[in-house]
Amino acid sequence: MAIQTIKRGKTLEQKADADAQVQETVRGILADIAARRDEAVRELSMRFDKWKPASFKLSAEEIESVIAGLPERAIADIQFAQEQVRNFALAQRAALQDVEVETLPGVVLGHKNIPVNRVGCYVPGGRYPMVASAHMSVVTAKAAGVKEVIACTPPIKGELPAATIAAIHLGGADEIYILGGVQALASMAYGALGMEPVDMLVGPGNAFVAEAKRQLFGLVGIDLLAGPTEVLIVADESADAEMCAVDLLGQAEHGPTSPAVLVTTSRALAESIEAEIGRQLESLPTADLAGVAWRDYGEVILVDSDAEMVQVADDIASEHVQILTRDPDYFLRNMTNYGALFLGPETNVAYGDKVIGTNHTLPTKKAGRYTGGLWVGKFIKTVTYQRVTEAASALIGEYGSRLCDLEGFMGHKEQCDLRVRRYGAGLT
Repeated sequence: MAIQTIKRGKTLEQKADADAQVQETVRGILADIAARRDEAVRELSMRFDKWKPASFKLSAEEIESVIAGLPERAIADIQFAQEQVRNFALAQRAALQDVEVETLPGVVLGHKNIPVNRVGCYVPGGRYPMVASAHMSVVTAKAAGVKEVIACTPPIKGELPAATIAAIHLGGADEIYILGGVQALASMAYGALGMEPVDMLVGPGNAFVAEAKRQLFGLVGIDLLAGPTEVLIVADESADAEMCAVDLLGQAEHGPTSPAVLVTTSRALAESIEAEIGRQLESLPTADLAGVAWRDYGEVILVDSDAEMVQVADDIASEHVQILTRDPDYFLRNMTNYGALFLGPETNVAYGDKVIGTNHTLPTKKAGRYTGGLWVGKFIKTVTYQRVTEAASALIGEYGSRLCDLEGFMGHKEQCDLRVRRYGAGLT
């Protein structure tokens, strides 16, 4: 049996039309902010968020007051989640070792791992206050050793997002601004509202935020281009429709353009999932988003074998891949393209999104083919150095001179020849 698509989502052409409109809108906003800075940011904040305070930066007193108004349980839960993220990030940081090696007598080469100096973290708001995004960006940056972290998060219906502010502060941010959308990314990159320009922008967001990061890349570094949340369920006949539907809708509720895909070897599951999703949507509070996402971007693919499931999954290269099979480790051993794997029914994407410790800022739109997600290594510059003795310089210089001559780089050749003349005399 060939691979069968039981349910198909929107076409690539339909998705491209929407992307083009976003690109043009963002281009105009960035140009306006680059030209008018604070004035443009204030106008945009008022237009999009109805928010125009005297100061967008929160004072220490404001932060303290916001945190004091939260329940103790909420603070404890935030601290628990951040401890998990920090512990895993520190373990990853410890795996990044400096290197120094003598490759030839007198030739010492090395690399150092140096944290980025100043990072801007965007923590989304909108319908959902993305408290966990503060853990993933701010905590991870600080674990990497970043000296200065500033964070922007939007107001929610004209109010301060208390839990998000608490998470940003407890995560170790040095400055907090209540500012959302493209104007927040541009302010951090260009330097507005009293901010010093950052070296790097990180954090998820909607299509406009992702496009702003794409257009600002080069002026600043970025973590990755994270589009709408994606989930892929890989399931065999051991999986049940209830769990598959829960795990599909749990990510589809992020927004109406979030792809949710089931690939399975079970015809019974493939043919029953639509009815089960319909049943669950009847009582899901976020069905207005999840239902549209499933209708427009949901897919069901039926295949013959585990090997074909790996083939299809690697082609999709989904952000999140939930493995609901008898042998989850088979997919850990064989899959190569994904953002994060969730192995077995005992775990799920919500754990990764909120609390377990792995980072939830992950590659989308097939970027899992060439990059992983946000981690301490994204905040680290691995830079090289070299140290050479006189005798080694004369030896390397002879090879370098001939190789420069081969390419016609005569100024380069003289750099080598000078060392040969200086350090090669008397050496045989």
